[in-house]
Amino acid sequence: MKLTIERSALLKSLGHVQSVVERRNTIPILSNVKLSARDGRLDLNATDMDLDIVAGVEADISEPGSTTAPAHTLFEIVRKLPEGAQVELDASGGDDQLVLRAGRSRFVLTCLPTEDFPVMSGGEATHSFTIAAGELCALIDRTKFAISTEETRYYLNGIYLHATERDDTLVLRAVATDGHRLASVEAPLPSGAAGMPGVIVPRKTVTELRKLIEDYADEVDVALSESKIRFTFDGAVMTSKLIDGTFPDYQRVIPEGNDKIMDINCRDFANAVDRVTAISSEKSRAIKLKLTPGVLLLAASSAEHGSATEELENDYSGSEIEIGFNSRYLLDIAQQIEGDVIRFVLADSTSPTIVREVEDASALYVLMPMRV
Repeated sequence: MKLTIERSALLKSLGHVQSVVERRNTIPILSNVKLSARDGRLDLNATDMDLDIVAGVEADISEPGSTTAPAHTLFEIVRKLPEGAQVELDASGGDDQLVLRAGRSRFVLTCLPTEDFPVMSGGEATHSFTIAAGELCALIDRTKFAISTEETRYYLNGIYLHATERDDTLVLRAVATDGHRLASVEAPLPSGAAGMPGVIVPRKTVTELRKLIEDYADEVDVALSESKIRFTFDGAVMTSKLIDGTFPDYQRVIPEGNDKIMDINCRDFANAVDRVTAISSEKSRAIKLKLTPGVLLLAASSAEHGSATEELENDYSGSEIEIGFNSRYLLDIAQQIEGDVIRFVLADSTSPTIVREVEDASALYVLMPMRV
């Protein structure tokens, strides 16, 4: 294999794939990226056996072929080369080495055999559809904060993606929960997604996908089966195993009898919560909300530092209620509200509270109270 490629093009594709590679690997080949050159194109492939990314880029191929090279080392070398540099990759020596030349710089990297590199079998996709990158970003951004990190409840370690119905309208819904809060966000159901199985997309896949489509403004092709999901976009293909488990019946967690409604300016509320909980040194940063007609009192206290309170105006007209929350969870939800007004729908001090945006019915959040 021998080729020449512009530094920025190689860096972009390497950036796509190298973040999948774990820093510590018990299987040496998984620390490497596979480089395959043919027909004027260089394909870079990295995998951790659960998640696989292939990114292609145009290159001047003088000798087709393939090799593997240490992913993070190669990325760091290319990153530190001067802008506009022409990079020559040469593995034609046949001695398990990749020679990289750029200007007066020369690097020799030790390679591993390409036949050792694992192939993630795709499996037949049962459903495929296309979704705008912006809509996919919104589904991820507005739910991923609620993904559980508790490994024992592995079926909560991802986003549950499924086709469903709301008010006689078909939607694609993303749901995440860690048992303390729940996030449910919808987008119009894409053509081809009807009848798709409900799938749990792992947290790492969600994180990597979000990074890759950060600046992508076109559409993403999605294909899935009951065990794998594939995203195709911008010359890259990401294939991931799905979490093999059953997502809980989240609809049972969403309360239906809550009758106390408080609307309040979202930015004012978030800033007040942030200020009041500065007094707390505890990890939970507990905050108490006291609702009375027209006034919301926020209070926090700490045995070490003292106490803090702040009052905000609201349009609440129900009976007085006191309820405690984890302030971090409150702020996480408030950050997802794009409009001016955040709505709390409560029952009492011990029942789950619904939080949503007044003008947006596509997103719903549920927050469990805590003792303060």
